[in-house]
Amino acid sequence: MKLKKPFILAGGLTLLALGAWCALLFVPKNNAEPYRLRIEKGQGIASASRALADKDIIHSRYVMLGTAYVLGIHDKLRSGSYKLPKTVSTWQILQRLKDGRPDTITIRIIEGMRFSQMRSIINQSPDLVHDTSKLSDAELLAKVAPDGEFRQPEGLFAPDSYEVDTGSSDLKLYQLAYQTMQRNLKSAWEERQSGLPYKNPYELLIMASIVEKETGHKDDRERVAAVFVNRLAIGMRLQTDPTVIYGMGAAYKGNIRKSDLQRDTPYNTYTRAGLPPTPISLPGKAALEAAAHPSNEKYLYFVSKMDGTGKSKFSHDLNEHNAAVREYILKKK
Repeated sequence: MKLKKPFILAGGLTLLALGAWCALLFVPKNNAEPYRLRIEKGQGIASASRALADKDIIHSRYVMLGTAYVLGIHDKLRSGSYKLPKTVSTWQILQRLKDGRPDTITIRIIEGMRFSQMRSIINQSPDLVHDTSKLSDAELLAKVAPDGEFRQPEGLFAPDSYEVDTGSSDLKLYQLAYQTMQRNLKSAWEERQSGLPYKNPYELLIMASIVEKETGHKDDRERVAAVFVNRLAIGMRLQTDPTVIYGMGAAYKGNIRKSDLQRDTPYNTYTRAGLPPTPISLPGKAALEAAAHPSNEKYLYFVSKMDGTGKSKFSHDLNEHNAAVREYILKKK
C-alpha cells in the first residue's frame, strides 16, 4: 500500500506537466497586433521559435520546439512570409508551418546570373502562377516593358530578393525586377563621374555586367571597372573572357580554347573593339556603381592572386602585368 503513494504522486505531477504543456500549446496568446513570421531558405524551427519568443508572440519556445519535433516538421519549413493574427496559439502557428503555404514567398536572383538562369528559377517556383513560361524572351520583354526600346532582356532585370504573394503571376515578379533595374540604372547614370566613355545608360549597364562577371572580390570592383574603362578610352580591346563565353552560348563546356578566342562573334572582345552589343549578365547595384565610379588609377591589366581570396593584382602596363603573371600564376618571383 505504501508503494502506491509515490506512483500516485508521480502520476499527478505528470498530469500537471501535461496540462501545463497543453495550456502553453493550445491556449491562444493575445498580442498587440498581427505578426509576420519570415522563414528564410534552410531555416529550421529552432531559429523560428527563437524569433517568436523574442517578440513575445508565443508562451514558450521550448513547447513549440518539442511539439515541432513530435510532428516531424522541425527541419521542413517552407521559406516565405506567414501572417499570424493578433490572437494565435502555438499549435495554430505550427499548423500553418506544417501546411507549408506562406502568404508571400521570396525569390532570390543572384548577381551575375544570366537572364536564362533567372527564368529557370522563376519557372521552377511552385508557388507562382506561370503566365510567362511559354513566352519567348522577346515576348516576355514586350509584356514587361511594352514601350521599351530593347529587344534583348539580358541585364535589364535587377538581381535581388523579391517578396511576392503566393499564387501571384510570375509576370508581376519580372515587372518588379525590371522596374528596380530601371531605378538603379537611372541613379547610377545621373550620379556617374565625368569623362566616362559611355554614350548612354545602356552602355553603362553593359560595362556593369562585365564588371560583375570579372570581379572575384567586392573590394576590387572599382579597379576592375577602371581597367575596362581605361581600355575603352585608349581604343584598346577589352579582351575579357566572360564576353567570349557568353557569345559561345551552349557551346561553352567549362573551358575556353585558343580557337574560341579567335572565333569572331559579336561578343568576342578579343576580335572586336568596344563594348559587346548587350549586357552579359544581371549586374547588381554595386557593379553599376563601380561602372559609374571606377578607380582613378590608370590600370590596364589585372590577374588573380590565386590565394583563395578572389582578389586580383592590378597593373598599369604590360611589363608590370607580366611580372604579376610570373609571381601569381607561374609562381616565379
